[in-house]
Amino acid sequence: MARNSETGATDPRRAAAATALRYVESGMRIGVGAGSISAVLIDLLAARARRGLDVFCVPTSRHTRDLAEKRGLRTGGLDEAGWLDITIDSADEFDVEMNLIKGGGGGLLREKIVASASDRMVVITDQSRHVDRLGAFPLPVEVAPFGWEVTRSILQDLASDEEVAGDQISLRMNRDDPFVTEDGHYILDLHLRRIVDPVKLTMMLNRVPGVVENGLFVGIADVIVVGKRDGTADVLSKSPEDDLPPEDDGLFDDLS
Repeated sequence: MARNSETGATDPRRAAAATALRYVESGMRIGVGAGSISAVLIDLLAARARRGLDVFCVPTSRHTRDLAEKRGLRTGGLDEAGWLDITIDSADEFDVEMNLIKGGGGGLLREKIVASASDRMVVITDQSRHVDRLGAFPLPVEVAPFGWEVTRSILQDLASDEEVAGDQISLRMNRDDPFVTEDGHYILDLHLRRIVDPVKLTMMLNRVPGVVENGLFVGIADVIVVGKRDGTADVLSKSPEDDLPPEDDGLFDDLS
């Protein structure tokens, strides 16, 4: 189902983030993803908090936590919050089945944990991330540093046997050293180009010794908000209960 929401914004990311806030109510516990689009979300969320919205945020990265706290939002860990009402996060790719690739920033493990511990996951994105089939964006796989080359070799064999268009695998680097996630793991980027069966692939990847988690979010997103340059947003939802809530009068007065 698709609907339009006038937000008065011109940045697609801002349009998506502002529309996603219509799912947020006072008293909610909210998972907040990382990345530039989440920074936009935090700014808009903080604006509503200054008008009286009371929410508790569980950021998925230290940078997001620091930014949220700087904006005056209450933050804490997932163990402190318990089950979340909603997670709002971005995606590197999404398809018509609302499957995602995430992890371009390296936080896929925490992002998947937080999203899976929520009643609803709302994805904020723009049309450039929409693909017919996932895989053009390299699929991140978070792995243990111990024996990572063996893990890569196994993944190489697996990719060669699966229905994908490419099987190159690269270790993500941070200048001259391996990129290390906040949880102390490495990232292997799988350049698959086209993923025919994301459900099967995610099950196969997580069976490989050394794999901590993969960046395929299959069946996790409930709503995808696609911001557009004209300031509107298309909303894709799985079920009628996830339809866009009515817009409160004046809700976005200070968000444009």
